[in-house]
Amino acid sequence: MLHEFLNANRGLLIDRCRDMVASRSHPKLPRPERSHGIPIFLDQLIKTLMNARGSREPDDGVDWEVAQVAALHGRDLLQEGFTIEQVIRDYGDVCQAVTQLAAEARVSISAGEFHTFNRCLDDAIAAAVTEYSQQNSQIALTHSEAALSAAKLDVREAQWRATHDSLTGLANRELFDDRLAHAIALAARHDWTLAVMFLDLDQFKSINDAHGHTAGDAALTTIAQRLQRYVRDEDTVCRNGGDEFLYLLMNPRGKKNIEQIANSVLRTVALPLAIAGVQLAISPSIGIAIYPWDGLRGDQLIANADAAMYIAKKYARGTVFFASHEARGMTA
Repeated sequence: MLHEFLNANRGLLIDRCRDMVASRSHPKLPRPERSHGIPIFLDQLIKTLMNARGSREPDDGVDWEVAQVAALHGRDLLQEGFTIEQVIRDYGDVCQAVTQLAAEARVSISAGEFHTFNRCLDDAIAAAVTEYSQQNSQIALTHSEAALSAAKLDVREAQWRATHDSLTGLANRELFDDRLAHAIALAARHDWTLAVMFLDLDQFKSINDAHGHTAGDAALTTIAQRLQRYVRDEDTVCRNGGDEFLYLLMNPRGKKNIEQIANSVLRTVALPLAIAGVQLAISPSIGIAIYPWDGLRGDQLIANADAAMYIAKKYARGTVFFASHEARGMTA
């Protein structure tokens, strides 16, 4: 998926990188249209990724070949007289352009692919800088290591922004879908059950109407913090958008445990909130779908949990409702 996205958006990615270079206070080249060789670099990466499609072990092939292309590019720029900071910024520009454009286009590139791509560029920067630094003084090496550490931090932050909700810090829907797909694969292999809980905050619009969107955002942030503190290490909670949240329970071991966890989440979310100088009480309605009874794919589980949530909201707000008769009759 990543190579197809890069190939389809080559022009947009190059333009985005050119804008980044042109906006710098002291770009190396007076002609930002060259953008430090970024068009050639992107073409090389795309070609390498496309050639690796037929490999039996695509991850190994892509890791090694992309890192080699990137290392050669970085070495050539350093030999041409670019500073280490400028080379690192070029790599950072490419990573940032890819992650931001994918997020804006809502392209479903897995977090694992982004991680692999960014790791390749991290390794390439290290290889290029190390080779260059060995030919220079120890001062240059120390300087390059500090710059590399800062660049890696920038890349990690860009990756985090691409997979997390900017307001609450929770996983976004793309990361949730990726983890749900992995969870289903594990569940099928080990004969586990999974539960997807769909949470919707009851009458949340009235808070925005009465106290403003700033108060609404503060309430969402507090609720997200409560969910994040409550969630187990192996589980995932995400903001689905607006006042909706998704909660993945890994191998919950029976309906009784699922119901206990769901009711505990309900009580935790419904605790009073001190927002805009007033005490607010926000209760969620929760719908639950269970693998494999309510679906064998992630989209089926989420859709059935969503439908169950609307039934709970319609007949008894602030309650928990299971999607299927099979799940409601499931033994602990």
